[in-house]
Amino acid sequence: MENLNRRQFLNLSATSALAALLSPAGCGQGVAASKPALSGAEGPTALGMAQPNIILIITDDQGYGDLSCHGNPVLRTPNLDALHAKSVRFTNFHVSPTCAPTRSALFSGRHEFKNGVTHTLNERERMSLKTVTLADTLKKAGYTTGIFGKWHLGDQDRYQPDKRGFDEVFIHGAGGIGQRYPGNTCADAPPNQQNRYFDPVIKHNGTFVKTKGFCTDVFFRQALGWINRKRSSRRPFFAYITTNAPHGPYIAPEKYIKPFLAQGLNKNIAGFYGMIVNIDDNIKLLTDKLADWNLEQKTLLIFMTDNGSAAGAGIFNAGMKGKKGNPDEGGTRVPAFFRWTSVLKEGVDVDRLTAHIDMYPTLAELAGAKIPANEQVEGRSLVPLLKDPTAKWEDRLLFTHVGRWPKGADPDKYKFNRFSVRSRRFLLVGTNELYDMQADPGQKVNVIDKHPKVAEKMLEAYDQWWKQTRPLMVNEKEPVFEGKQPFVINYEKQLNSKGIPDWVQPPM
Repeated sequence: MENLNRRQFLNLSATSALAALLSPAGCGQGVAASKPALSGAEGPTALGMAQPNIILIITDDQGYGDLSCHGNPVLRTPNLDALHAKSVRFTNFHVSPTCAPTRSALFSGRHEFKNGVTHTLNERERMSLKTVTLADTLKKAGYTTGIFGKWHLGDQDRYQPDKRGFDEVFIHGAGGIGQRYPGNTCADAPPNQQNRYFDPVIKHNGTFVKTKGFCTDVFFRQALGWINRKRSSRRPFFAYITTNAPHGPYIAPEKYIKPFLAQGLNKNIAGFYGMIVNIDDNIKLLTDKLADWNLEQKTLLIFMTDNGSAAGAGIFNAGMKGKKGNPDEGGTRVPAFFRWTSVLKEGVDVDRLTAHIDMYPTLAELAGAKIPANEQVEGRSLVPLLKDPTAKWEDRLLFTHVGRWPKGADPDKYKFNRFSVRSRRFLLVGTNELYDMQADPGQKVNVIDKHPKVAEKMLEAYDQWWKQTRPLMVNEKEPVFEGKQPFVINYEKQLNSKGIPDWVQPPM
């Protein structure tokens, strides 16, 4: 059974109530009950516009510390810094420790395991077909929708984004350009396994095309061309720009790598940071175009990343412990900037405990969209906090499990492996480590002996959560895949029938 039954949902509510017992003084307050004036469902916004355009940018493996505005001493990201300065910034925003799980939670409003996503491959990256996605919901509210870059929620045709609410699809396969994993369906188009991030073959609305340029540049230019076409439409648009950068291998144009090599950094770090500087340049291209097109006041622009830092954690990690693939703070805490010119305040920090699961209800509310009644969305709308960073916000528990147990293994045997539970004040990592994150954000002092009851209650809540979640891990019994992967089959079929045409960059 993939949707929670009534009893499970009531248990989930009880878990939320339990979080109040773990709150520091002043945090156990209720969520604001009144509907915010920002909501499209309320009628026109302050700009006389009921529904904003929405651009959601998510980068791959870039952590909280991989920005100069967050204190990185080596990396310079002036355009992301400028976006940060003009945004509402969620400074305690959490995602999953790896990429496909975060994307599943983002598009469903609930924990990735409840969509069957417990890994980044082995058919365990496929988002349940019963999930009504954020794109589905926005489309029903009148939006036209586009994805540009990384999907990573299933390579088989029935799992592809054109079946999950997207009108425009411009993607690579698997979890990264050129990736191919024997024994499962994850695989990108074959030519990308040689050339990787330059001139990649991309699947555009069902047809493979040969692009020209560095991958991140290609994705932004295609997205901007699409936005340029849609900006005169009466329908609002949702553009999901989802780069594979700065995921490894750490490849970037030479001009972006050279400055970091000159500073004495090794090749991997130079490539990783070079990819981020290239992203930063594309942020400028995007924001300049929004200004030129008079879209700034009509568009909500969001920037976030999909997990903690990969290569950058060893250089600067904003004082956090852990990185990508880890249940500690450094594996899950990421940037989250919301800019909506003349509507949202600028340069405002929100320190409430928030997460990827909150994105679905937030964007649905701002769009005036209705989430289907049978969808068990666990996230909360962030709209009250977008209006007022001091708004009442009830404490909560966020559950993290790295997943990635061996294919065919019994998940119950890995229940207590690589997991954590987070409240606003405390972080429980495994069964024997408890940290007071307000007093000790770097997780240097284990306080489980001082707060044994807190740890006990968190473990009880985790146990209850696992029992709710375990029946929804629908991909666990998939056999080893044999034969050619879907992207390989479709690419070869097109190559042999009509060839692979060159990409025509749309005007922007």
